[in-house]
Amino acid sequence: MIEKKRSADSPQVSIVLPCLNEEQAIASCLEQIVSIVNRNNLKAEIIVVDNGSTDSSCKIALGKKVRLIHEKLAGYGAACLKGFEAAQGNLLFLADCDGSYDFGEIPRFIEELENGYDFVIGDRFKGKMEKGAMPWIHRYIGNPILSGIFRLFFNASIHDAHCGMRALTKEALKKLKLKTSGMEFASEMLIKAVKSKMKIKELNINYYKRRGQSKLKSFVDGWRHLRFMLLYSPLFLFFVPGLTLFIIGCILMARMHPGLLASLLVITGYQLIIFSLFAKIYAINHLEDEPVLDNFYKYINIEKAIIAGVLMMSVGIGIYLKTKNSILGMTLATIGIQTVSSSFMLSILGIKEK
Repeated sequence: MIEKKRSADSPQVSIVLPCLNEEQAIASCLEQIVSIVNRNNLKAEIIVVDNGSTDSSCKIALGKKVRLIHEKLAGYGAACLKGFEAAQGNLLFLADCDGSYDFGEIPRFIEELENGYDFVIGDRFKGKMEKGAMPWIHRYIGNPILSGIFRLFFNASIHDAHCGMRALTKEALKKLKLKTSGMEFASEMLIKAVKSKMKIKELNINYYKRRGQSKLKSFVDGWRHLRFMLLYSPLFLFFVPGLTLFIIGCILMARMHPGLLASLLVITGYQLIIFSLFAKIYAINHLEDEPVLDNFYKYINIEKAIIAGVLMMSVGIGIYLKTKNSILGMTLATIGIQTVSSSFMLSILGIKEK
């Protein structure tokens, strides 16, 4: 993101509103925002990001004398990123302009940023929720489950992980390095804020029935959020299932004559554990900053892994030649081959970029 030079007249707060066919609500939203800004003497700019509207949303925005910019790439994340790129303020406020949020909350969000928080997000479930504001499948199933998974995966006490009313500092935005263009953008923001150990504040807010047609696709968008969380949490995606399969396979091999099922479980489980290492090393190098990477390579390097892999291959071949136990021998040999080949991949992923 290109840093813009700030002048004495530059706004302190940038209010970013992604917009796609919101003609029924955008006028009242902008009027409320202008009223709140004037009443609280905020030095603010209002940015409406059109994401391909085919109704009169753009015409209405221009009539309200706000900054109107266009993003051709379809997607919530693409619109938000375009707005952030255009923002001149050092405090950023984000919300939908569909009538579901009370923009009277803007001063509270800005106040928390000025108090030292890096990221502020609303909690719709602890405020007043108007009847019909949220479909029951979102209110009682989708949001609680996804927010619960978020808390489990990332050890963060966030209760409404997909609330669209948010605020963050310009400095925090630079650190997040946001990239996604779809609805998963909401998850990316929060995950990266948590992993960057930012100071995050949740505020109870009210939530109202939107005006106009919703663009949310319950199952598609829900899956995109879940998929993104899984990609950022290799412990739950690969390691836990892998370790479970590996242990069960080892128990089966130890308690009974090694069979194909036991061998399959051991090899599959071991490969999933290796995948978790791949994902973790990549995450540390590209997404996080953890000293564990240096400690990992201090004790486990490519040479040690190759030696361990060759030993396992040798033992496996030896068992096969001596006992003719092909399943046990080939299982050990396969794990040895996996270890050797994976050590090279781990070394490649571990190369640090400038």
